[in-house]
Amino acid sequence: MAKDTPPRWDRRMQQRLARGEAAALGELYDRFASLVHSQAHRMLDDESAADLVTREVFAHVWENPDAYDPKQGSMRAWVARLTHRQSVRRLRDAEPSPFSRVYEDGGENDGGEAADSAARQELEERVRRATASARADYIVASMPAPLRAALELAYIQRRDYRQTAADLGVTEAEARRRLRLGLQLLSTAAARPLEGSSPPGYGQTL
Repeated sequence: MAKDTPPRWDRRMQQRLARGEAAALGELYDRFASLVHSQAHRMLDDESAADLVTREVFAHVWENPDAYDPKQGSMRAWVARLTHRQSVRRLRDAEPSPFSRVYEDGGENDGGEAADSAARQELEERVRRATASARADYIVASMPAPLRAALELAYIQRRDYRQTAADLGVTEAEARRRLRLGLQLLSTAAARPLEGSSPPGYGQTL
């Protein structure tokens, strides 16, 4: 199989969705819903908004299965890209414009443009921070299961490498190796420009 060829599951899933198989959507949801919701919640910091984005993403997938382009990567990357775009839209739509508020309040527009520019810069910074957080989530979720499990034990459950080894049923040397590889993946991705270490579409202006 060529390196850029999507897994067989991805191709079959797209075909099933295109045929309108409701069971296919359920299977896709079971596989990716937690990824979508956690990514949306990290970006929006709002449980209700994350729930809504999750519904919107899977509705879009159901209605537009042919929009998935296997040449652009896996279906996981496509779903993550949809989640990112929808979350950024909501983040930007929810931010009021101080420039608009000046006119709504009947005030002068002196300083309005400057305030609006500052607000836009602040919003774009929030978008960049949220995108970086979502990218980290995506990288961890995309890691091989052994590396992901080791990182979760060590950095979420605060286990040392000996406890991690015991929980995973591996040697201490193997636990250290998995932790080291997982951290290398994260640090390498974090050092790259946003577009270079993310699924296609991350960090792009919408």
